[in-house]
Parts: sequence; structure tokens; C-alpha cells
Amino acid sequence: MSKLFQPSAINGMTLANRFVRSATWEGLAAADGGATPELVAVLAALAAGGVGLIVTGHAYVRPDGQAGPRQLGLHADRLLPGLQAITAAVHGAGGRIVAQLAHAGTFAAENLTGTPPLAVSAFEGLAGTPRREIAREEIPGLVAAYTAAARRAKAAGFDGVQIHSAHGYLLSQFLSPAFNRRTDEYGGPIYNRCRIHRQILAGVREAVGEAYPVLIKMNGRDHVPGGLELEDALETGSVLADAGLDAIELSGGLLTGGKLSPSRTRISSEEKEAYFQEEARAFREEIDIPLILVGGIRSFEVAERLVKKGLADYIAMSRPFIREPGLIARWKAGDRRRAVCRSDNLCFRPGLAGDGVYCVTAAAEKASSPGAPT
Repeated sequence: MSKLFQPSAINGMTLANRFVRSATWEGLAAADGGATPELVAVLAALAAGGVGLIVTGHAYVRPDGQAGPRQLGLHADRLLPGLQAITAAVHGAGGRIVAQLAHAGTFAAENLTGTPPLAVSAFEGLAGTPRREIAREEIPGLVAAYTAAARRAKAAGFDGVQIHSAHGYLLSQFLSPAFNRRTDEYGGPIYNRCRIHRQILAGVREAVGEAYPVLIKMNGRDHVPGGLELEDALETGSVLADAGLDAIELSGGLLTGGKLSPSRTRISSEEKEAYFQEEARAFREEIDIPLILVGGIRSFEVAERLVKKGLADYIAMSRPFIREPGLIARWKAGDRRRAVCRSDNLCFRPGLAGDGVYCVTAAAEKASSPGAPT
């Protein structure tokens, strides 16, 4: 049996295989951030389709951290019944699920939050509309929001939590010199720029205990001029691993540019896949905790090669599961054709319109030819 289908564990969380559904905004929550039956069904389908570990779409830890419409929330106890429905459905389908804790920072949607977005540093040219710089005395409140969200996630039955520090969202902004121009103890050298990460990890660990998986998603590089570079990312990962972090999901790029914007399209060959493997190699050489690698992986052969070579312990994908929630079951059954996903990014357009994320290409194919495979 391929190592990809052998069981493993992250801090006691036993996983049936090495495949991870990377956090993907579903656009199916209620207006107040609560779970809906539609969202529960999507996540349960991923578990039934063979995904070993599901990471929720980014769930905002405070109302002012909401990034987009119909985004899942973890900011209030009243949301617990819906969150419990998610975990019950995923566990009932044989899966494991962790909640991603997020705050959009300067990318928060003011039309949804009703307040100016928070910026790690407010400076001319940061954005086209006003931003409010986070005062030093506000940072403990941010730490407390992540801590409270982690406590809710555990109470709701999630198998772990993942701290979102990638793609230019709030914690990524603290790490990135492109956003962080602070002159207090949260700016300057990378040890200062990851201070809030250390504080959040300590707070979350105190809230959930030592035997509960705590992961992070972070950039290996921002891939923009003046952004986070590999050396500083490695130091951040090393510091957090020494502080008790259980696993790192490695990504890259920002919402404003680099490899993430637009997300890599036309991933039509194996050579175009796994575009963060250089950073993964560096992380594996220096950091000795489980590494999850995301970034354009579409082929079983590429996934297997990455794990065999020791570049990653787990393989994460996002867009392929929008079209094929049963992709891993297909691969396990012996059909090793690459993911059908065309990487055209059309899937997020209906989400932005409030209709939820789905594969527009598959829907069009089905409409034009009812017998066409999806």
C-alpha cells in the first residue's frame, strides 16, 4: 500500500491517510457566521470522499476580522450548536476536522463588519480606503480572541485548530515587512514580528491543553518585493516548533500579488505542480515537526513522490476538492488519473456573489451534456 494511504497521527489525532483538504472558503455559512445544513453537507462529503484531514474555511475569531460574505465564524458561543453539527457529520463519515482560526486584518470587508479594517501598520499606499493601525494596547485583546475561538472549537468537537498566518491575513501581515513597519516590540527583527504568534500559541495551548493538536498555516515566502523571505519564515517556524506547535502547513504568496494572486492557473503538467516544494525542502532540513505541503498538487504521482522524498509528511489540496470531493476515494480505488480540476478559479465567483463556492466549469458541462462526467 502506498504510504499516502497509511495511517499516521499528529499529537494523538489519528488520520487515515496523508491527504488534507486545505482551508477553503465555502461561502455557505449564515450571515452571522453560523453553520448551515449546506455547509455541513459539503464538509461531510469531503470526509465520505476519503480526505484524511479537513481544515475548515477560514473562520473569523472576531466580527471585525470577517473577510467575505457567508464566512464561517468562531467568535461567539451562540455559534456552538452549528459548529457541533459540523463535527458530528464529519466524524459520522469517518473523517477528522480542525478549525482554522483567522482574522483578515487589512483585508477585512468593511461593508460586512461596519468598521474600518485593522492594519498592523497604516501607511500611505497600503489601501485605497482608510485603515486603522492596531494600537499596542489592543494586541492582548486580539490574542484573547484567538484563544477564545480555540476554546470554542474544542468544545464543539473539532479534532484540533489551525492558526491562519498565510496569504496576507492579519498574522501574515505581522510577519511581512511589506505590511509591518511598527517600531514597538511587534516590529523590526523577525523575532519581534512573530511575537504575537508566540503569544497566541501560548494562549491557545493554555486553553486547549497539551494533548490537543495546534497547527499553523504560514507562508514560506510572500513572493512580493519587500515581503517575508524564506530565512525569516524558517526562524518563525523554528521558534513556534520549539514553543510546542504540532504541525506546519506551508503555503506562499499574498492576496495582493505573488504566486497566490491570481492563484496559479492552467496547472496542466506535473512540472507545474507543487510550486512551494523549494521552501518545503528548507523547512524539512531545519524543523522537526510534521509538514503539510499545499500548492498546485494535482497528480497522485507527484503527491507520492513528495512524501517518499521526505519533502512533506502530508499533501494538502484546495480547488481539486471543490470539483471532486471524492478524489481521494477514487485514487485509493486505483483510478490514479490526475484531479479533474482545471485551476480556472471560476469557482470563487459565485461565492463572492453570495451563492456559495462551487465548480462553475462542472456545472456548465453538466448543463450542456447531462451525461458528462463531473
